[in-house]
Formats: sequence, C-alpha cells, structure tokens
Amino acid sequence: MAHTCISTSASSLRLTSLPFSSKSSTNLYSHNLSLPFHPLPPRKLKKLFSNQKNARGSQPKAVYTGEFWAPEKSSRHGIWSIRDDLQIPSSPYFPAYAQGQGPPPMVQERFQSVITQLFQYRIIRCGGAVDDDMANIIVAQLLYLDAVDPEKDIVMYVNSPGGSVTAGMAIFDTMRHIRPDVSTVCVGLAASMGAFLLSAGTKGKRYSLPNSRIMIHQPLGGAQGGQTDIDIQANEMLHHKANLNGYLAYHTGQSLEKINQDTDRDFFMSAKEAKEYGLIDGVIMNPLKALQPLASTADGNE
Repeated sequence: MAHTCISTSASSLRLTSLPFSSKSSTNLYSHNLSLPFHPLPPRKLKKLFSNQKNARGSQPKAVYTGEFWAPEKSSRHGIWSIRDDLQIPSSPYFPAYAQGQGPPPMVQERFQSVITQLFQYRIIRCGGAVDDDMANIIVAQLLYLDAVDPEKDIVMYVNSPGGSVTAGMAIFDTMRHIRPDVSTVCVGLAASMGAFLLSAGTKGKRYSLPNSRIMIHQPLGGAQGGQTDIDIQANEMLHHKANLNGYLAYHTGQSLEKINQDTDRDFFMSAKEAKEYGLIDGVIMNPLKALQPLASTADGNE
C-alpha cells in the first residue's frame, strides 16, 4: 500500500508515493510519519496551482538539462540581419526584476509617456531588434504623420542591432512611400538592418552622434528539410542579399563590388568613417541640430 503526497520543486508539482506496510497503516495516527518535506498550507498550494496555470501559455526562458539551466532561444522564421551575439559592455541602471521583465510598471508608463510626447514633435524611435511588431508600429506612425502634415520632416532615431529583413523592408518601403522627408539619426548602435534603415533616410538628412557605431554585413539565416527545401531557402537568402547590397550601393555611392566585399563579414565603422563611406551625411555634435535637418547641399559637418 502506498500513500500519495504532493511535494513542490522549482517550477512544478510532483506526486511522491511513500510506501508503508499495511500493519503500520493501522497505527497511522499513533506514529509520526517522517516526510522529506513540509506540506504546504492550502492557501499557498492554491496560489501555486494558479501560477502553474498562468505559466502554461508563456514561452520558456530556459531549459533544465539535468545539471544546469541553459537559455532557450526562440525559433526564428525567415531571413534575419542581426547580431544578437555581440558582447556589448553594459552598465544597467535597473535591477533584474522578476522573470526578466525589465523596469517596474511605473517606470514603463513614464517611458511610454515620453515616447508619446516625442511623437507629437514628429520624432519616432527605432530601438531594439527589428521585428514585425516594431515594423507595424513604425509603419503606422509614418503613415499617420504623413496624413497629418505631408510637408514637415520626420526624425527617426535608430539604435538597433538589426533584425528581420522583411520587417525592415516594410519600414524602408514606407519611408519611401510617404511624402515627408525622413531624417535618420544613429544613437548608440546601428548594425545590420539598423544600419540599412539609417542609410535609407533622405539624402542630406542622415546623421549620427559622434560615439555611435555602425556595422553592415550580409543577411543571416538557416534551412532544414529536403534538398529542394534547402535550395528554396538558399535562393531566398541570395535574393535578399542582392537586394540589400544594391540599395546600399545606391545609398552610399559605393560600387556594388565593394559593397559585396565589405558585407561578406562584419564591417564596423565609427560615425566619421560611416560619413566617409556614405552611409550618413554628417556627424552631429549638437543634438538639437537633428530637429532642424540641414539641406542636402549643406556640408553636414556640424
């Protein structure tokens, strides 16, 4: 005969069978049964079941291998142009809150309020990895500002390691589709698709702050399945590579052969080097200059 008890672990409940003889079962209430754990009160047990139910729909942050917790990367679909493995020195201000959700809700609300205020001044933000969610927001902002006033310039600050090629091309096509000029300003890092969007701003109105870093390279991706499936994905990657390099050659004034050679591996540039390369038109020493973009014929060395 066995007695089933409930014990708790780090992230789940476990049923443990405690064997004992039938003779001892008659004296169950007269003898102390030593358990390897302390039973949870009903209130805490109910809360634990509730947390387990809510966690079913969430994506795993890590996978337990039996000896250690290993981070779990979400699967990516399509062609990507991003460097998420860059070891960038950091000095975080916010502590690591529960489950890595970032700053507390009060700080997040204030941050969204600041973003809204900047949007009223026709300033939009391209920050973080370029994905479909970011692209949908930026596309909607660009279309709205175009409808409100097609004559005033739009300023887009870029601080991105790159991301999805198709999402980035949605932003790029919208920048060319709308009537206002789009001035791009690099702050921090513009890599991969971030650098492509930086160079896609209106010529003469593409800037960078002095300590920013800019990097270009070829698209990244992977394929699996049969030979035909792999050939299809390989041809798709070649299409995106040729398309992106063609636009980079047009935006920078460099030859297509040089673009193909430079993007074969990660090609990092400082703000000054990016200006000489043709990715940007000027290095801004005074951030207020970004609100009043210079004419395309101006020197741009402010």
